[in-house]
Amino acid sequence: MRSAKLSELRKPQRLVENRVSFAGPEAELSIYDTYNAASRVGLDADQLLYCGMIQGRKIMHDLHHPAEQLFLPHESFVMAPGEHVEIDFPDATTQSPTTCLTIEISKEKVAQISERLSDLYPLETGPEGWQYNGNILHTHHTTATQHLLTRLVSFFTENHPDRDVLVDLGVSELIIRMLRNQEREFLLNYCRHTPDSSGITAALSHLEQHLAEPLDIDRLSGIACMSRSRLYAEFKNQLGCSPSELQQQLRLKEAAKKLARGEAITRVCYDLGFTNPSHFSRRFRRFFGCAPRDYQKRRMVS
Repeated sequence: MRSAKLSELRKPQRLVENRVSFAGPEAELSIYDTYNAASRVGLDADQLLYCGMIQGRKIMHDLHHPAEQLFLPHESFVMAPGEHVEIDFPDATTQSPTTCLTIEISKEKVAQISERLSDLYPLETGPEGWQYNGNILHTHHTTATQHLLTRLVSFFTENHPDRDVLVDLGVSELIIRMLRNQEREFLLNYCRHTPDSSGITAALSHLEQHLAEPLDIDRLSGIACMSRSRLYAEFKNQLGCSPSELQQQLRLKEAAKKLARGEAITRVCYDLGFTNPSHFSRRFRRFFGCAPRDYQKRRMVS
C-alpha cells in the first residue's frame, strides 16, 4: 500500500484518537491521530501493547506511577495485557495533530521469543529471566528502534508478496529490543542494591558511579574478576552492548535528566565527561533524535 493510500485512510473520521489498523501474523498495527485537545482518554491493553510516539506529546496516567508521565517522540510506552492508562492531549490541533502508533502483540509470540532468548543467553540474575515482567515500561528508545518502527509501518501497510514474513521478523526484533531494555534496566537497578552480587553487577556499579571518567577496561575487568574477553562476552550476552556503548548510553540518559531539570547544556556536557559541546550535541542528536536544546524545550512542561 502506497503512502498516498495510507494518508487517504488516515483522513479524520473523529477528532480524538482517530484510528487506522492493519492486521498481521500475531500482531496488529494501529496509527492514532488526535486533532483536538482532550484529557483522560482511556486506553486498555488486551494483549501486550507497544506504543511509540510519532508527533506531538501526550501525558500518561497509570495506577503504577502517581505522577503524570510525559510521552514524547523517540519514546516507548509498553503495556501488559489487562493494563489501563488514561491520556491527555494538551497540544493537539487540526493543523498539528498528535500522532502515535501501537503494535499489539500476542502473548504467545512474546513467550516464544522469550524462550528463544533464554536458550541462547541464560541469565544469572533475576527470577523471571527473559520473560516480560508485566510492568508498564516507559523509556527512551534508540534511533535504531525508531528506524525499526518506520520499517514496520511499511511492512504492515504495503502490499508486498512477503508482507507477513517481513511483519513477523520486524515484530520479533521489536520484542527482542523490548526485552533487552527490560533486562538492562533490571540489572542496573539490581546492581544499585547489591553491587557485589556478581562480577557483572560490580562492573555495572563502578561504571554508573564513574560516568564522567574515561573508560578503563583493564580496571573494569579487575573489578569484575574477569578477563577482557570474558567481560566483553558477558556484556554482550546480558546487556546486548559493549562496556563503552553502555557508558555512552548511561551518560546520555543522565544528560537528558539534567537537561529536563533546566541545567545549562555546556555544564551538562562537561560534567558527564564529553570532550566538547559539539561532540556532545552530535551524540545526543543521534541517540534522542533531536538537539539538546530542542529536547530541553520539549521536556520543560509548564
